[in-house]
This record gives sequence, structure tokens and C-alpha cells, in this order.
Amino acid sequence: MLTEAIPQEIREQLEQKREQMNANTEDANLIGAAAFEAPREDILVDTIIALYLGKNVLLKGPTGSGKTKLAEHVSAIFNQPMHAVNCSTDLDAEALLGFKTLSHDEQGHSQIVFIPGPIMKAMTKGHFLYIDEINMAKPETLSLINGVLDYRRSITNPFTGEVITAHPDFRVVAAINEGYMGTVPLNEALKNRFVTVDIPYLQGEALYKLLKSKSVLHDDKLLRTYVQLSADLVTLIEMGQLPDEAGSIRALLDACDLTAYIPPMRAVARAIADKLEDERERAAVINTAETLF
Repeated sequence: MLTEAIPQEIREQLEQKREQMNANTEDANLIGAAAFEAPREDILVDTIIALYLGKNVLLKGPTGSGKTKLAEHVSAIFNQPMHAVNCSTDLDAEALLGFKTLSHDEQGHSQIVFIPGPIMKAMTKGHFLYIDEINMAKPETLSLINGVLDYRRSITNPFTGEVITAHPDFRVVAAINEGYMGTVPLNEALKNRFVTVDIPYLQGEALYKLLKSKSVLHDDKLLRTYVQLSADLVTLIEMGQLPDEAGSIRALLDACDLTAYIPPMRAVARAIADKLEDERERAAVINTAETLF
């Protein structure tokens, strides 16, 4: 699982930590699967090294490029459970930190208890925290966790007044899709708290191996045709003629799966083209596919 490109000192430390980790049954279910196919080896290596050093890592890349898969992959490599936060404009302190609720003790007496949220759980247990689409959240909400992301590694629980200091093994991975509707640019103070790793779309032989291993489509010629379709779509994206989502590997895999049962052109329309809002963009995808199928 650990490539030779990772320094030996770090490999040995990670292997030792993996042997020492004894997550309980509930927490073990939160450990991700090592299923990320890296477009380049340095993407995985640099992410592992940064997390080993205790850095926060920001994964940048278009939708469907595998950012969540990478977060799950490093969770598996470190053998640490991962708690996830999915950001939106409605995200509030309770969704991040937890909430108070009425409970009853064994004698039936009412009491108010605090139920910890994903950040509190990850900090106290020394787990991974994955913040997906971090630039979808309102800046005032993200400001709540500034202390979590810098050298202080602590936060004051606004619901209890308790100061929580993170376990030494606590790590933060965040993901961002730039330029999408509903997103806002991250302010400089927040960006400076991260090491940034760009995740491009998987291409070429690596993409072929992924499709072959994950898709129910087993026709080798069609799989390689889909690899070429992906390359052509990415070229159009780079030329500004298509949005990033047209190159989604997730959508490409959907098209491959559908092609096991329906004609390729219909599969491309259902899985890729019809998701696009602009009629010209849909036509561009279909026209590109028609040159191949």
C-alpha cells in the first residue's frame, strides 16, 4: 500500500502506527478504503507526507476527479477513522461541533447533554476530519474552526464553554471545487492553513485500468474507446468549450456501466451530456462521442 517513493522513515512510522491502532468496531467502520488511482505518484506521496507531518491538506480539483477517494485512501493508509462534513450554505455550528439535547439518566431524571459533532469527535479521538466542498460554507461558519486548523489545534465549544485541544493524531483533509455555482473564494487566512494538492482527471492507461476493474463493461475495445472519449472531453474543457463536470470520471464510469446493456451513444447522453445545462455543451459531448462510437 505504501509506495517506495515515500521516505523509509515515514513508511516505518506509518507501519508501526498501523500495528498500534486498535479502533473499536464502530470507529473501524469509518476507516476508508484504499481505492484511489493516482493520476501521478507525487499526488499520493505528497498528501501522505504532508499529513504525516501534521499539516492540513486541501485537495483541489474538478468534480469526479477522486478527491473524496483520495481522502478515504489516506484514511486507510494511516488506519485512522475519518469523520466527514459536507459543506453547504446551510451549514451551522451545530452541524460542525454538535448540539445540546434533553436526555434521561438511569433514574429517569431529565438532563441536558451535549452530543458531539464530527469535528469534536475527530479532535478528541485523534481521527481524520474530511471537509468536503469547504468553499460552499459561509465564511462566518468556517471562522469557527480557525483555531482547529492552526498551531493552536484547539476550539472553544460555544455550547459548553469547554476548550477542546486536539489529539496528536488528529488530521484535517478538505476538498474544493473552484468556480462552481454557490461557491465562494477561500480567504487568504484560511488558505494559508493548508498545504494544497491539485487532483487532475485520471487519463491514459491508469484510467483504462480503473474502468476495467470497476465497470461491469468487459469489452476491451469499448473501454479503450471511453478512455479516448475522456481525453477528448478534457481537451475541450481545457479549451473552455465544456465545464469541468463533463470530464467527471464518475460520470464516465456510469457511461461504461450503461454500455454493458444499452448502445454507447445513449449511455453517453444519459451519464454525461444530459447533465449539462447548456444545449451547445450537450451537443459538443454528443458530437465528440459520435466520432468514436
